[in-house]
Amino acid sequence: MAGRSFLDRLLRRPTPAASASPAANQRIRMGRGARAAYDGATQGKRAAGWRRNRLDANSELTPAVQALLRGIAADLVRNNPFAARGSAKIAEAIVGTGITFQVYRNGKVDDRLNDIARRHLDKATCDAGGRHDLYGLQLQAARTIVERGGAVVRRRWRRASDRLPLPFQLQVLEPDYIDPSHNGPLSTDPGKPGGFCVYGVQFDPIGRREGYWLYNGHPGGNRVDRLGSTYVQASEVAHIFRADRPEQEHGATWFAPIILRMRDFADYEDGQLTRQKIASAFVGVVRGDDDGGTVPGIVSEGEDGGDIVGDGIGEDREPLDYVEPGTFQYLRSGEEVTFSSPPSVEGYGEYTKVSLRAIAAGLGVPYEVLTGDLSDVSFISGRLGRLEYRDTVAAWQWLMFIPQFCGSVERWVIEALDMIGEDAAGVELRWTPPPTKMLDPATEIAANKEAVRSGQATISSLARERGEDPDKFLAEWKADAEKLDTLGLIFDSDPRHVTSVGNATNLADAVAARTAREQP
Repeated sequence: MAGRSFLDRLLRRPTPAASASPAANQRIRMGRGARAAYDGATQGKRAAGWRRNRLDANSELTPAVQALLRGIAADLVRNNPFAARGSAKIAEAIVGTGITFQVYRNGKVDDRLNDIARRHLDKATCDAGGRHDLYGLQLQAARTIVERGGAVVRRRWRRASDRLPLPFQLQVLEPDYIDPSHNGPLSTDPGKPGGFCVYGVQFDPIGRREGYWLYNGHPGGNRVDRLGSTYVQASEVAHIFRADRPEQEHGATWFAPIILRMRDFADYEDGQLTRQKIASAFVGVVRGDDDGGTVPGIVSEGEDGGDIVGDGIGEDREPLDYVEPGTFQYLRSGEEVTFSSPPSVEGYGEYTKVSLRAIAAGLGVPYEVLTGDLSDVSFISGRLGRLEYRDTVAAWQWLMFIPQFCGSVERWVIEALDMIGEDAAGVELRWTPPPTKMLDPATEIAANKEAVRSGQATISSLARERGEDPDKFLAEWKADAEKLDTLGLIFDSDPRHVTSVGNATNLADAVAARTAREQP
């Protein structure tokens, strides 16, 4: 090409005419600039396969996609031991034995209202199905969130004749109950702004959630009399899910990032198991000595019902098309069984660990929690992993489950108290997640004691870390201390009377206590 040297063509420099074109120069700068600044924006063979789109969260998570993901995740939890354990362990970490509560009024525990709430929520009377208390419903909801991407809790009002401490019950439903056919703008009068629906969730014109369209029965059930959906106000429904993107109105199963990886790993395990079965199934082959002689073990039933041995034997014999453990195959002279020799696969254990670590990372749990394998864990590595996992669980609890599930229960309890005539002014419920076990009690207890003595922590904050309500803990401590004083008992664990090294803090108190014990 005229005007271009070999070096110009090699470096793909533009021709003088192209250089004179501002538009061409701009296109070149834009294309090369994007590739030079961000490798991820490169388009070519190396970047082939990326699914680039500009869809919002709800357009990506359509009802069809939700149904497919939920169905596959449910199959994994039913049939894959690691999926079943992962789902159970995440739910146990979030809820444990229950996220407990205390009823407060103006910053202090209200014993009367607390007793009413506990008589209702601590028993199965709070469950519309009559099977679980509040904490069992929490666990059921948490497992549903992990497996199916979300959970729906519906408040069911009850009559006074039902004789419940509070006139409502809780019903935990799968997210499949939300009718996705209600989608798009709502019809209104001309010139009047209308609301809209996002796959069964209805909003007003300014985007406030108004209600849900819920099926009268599970869409996968067999009760034809429960077909159709009903509009339920948002105040009667708690929709709990992990929102990974802004404006997301439905959750995806937590198994979504690892579905294909778990399937590949399961196929790999099946292949290994099949190879081992074949290797251990065949025991031996018995051959005959000559073409016309008797072949031991090969017989055929004659016309008179007797066995024919020798010539013409084996017409009724089934061919060797499968083997099972303990098989001895009898062959005539000239027959031969040949097995294929597939290439051996080395590193089964290493590949298994790599795959399960990737699966655990996708679920957000440590490898040891997912598998129960502690063979390569030291105390330090296990402690660091557990500390990091505690932060993850705390985020699930305080940023998702407690605001969405427990917050709705709190509102319903306060409204029910007001309905039965109780003064609910200034009332709130404070929630305490389940305790986390200490990894090294001897070290951690000493560190906590020093933190309190140095002012870096309080007794209440440490009680919350253990999963205990501080007011309840201190009330129990006070009751125990008063009982010890009444009985005249002094233990070396009582910091009011004994120092950390076992010396009395007040000699007069020690003498008085000794005198009280010695009196008849």
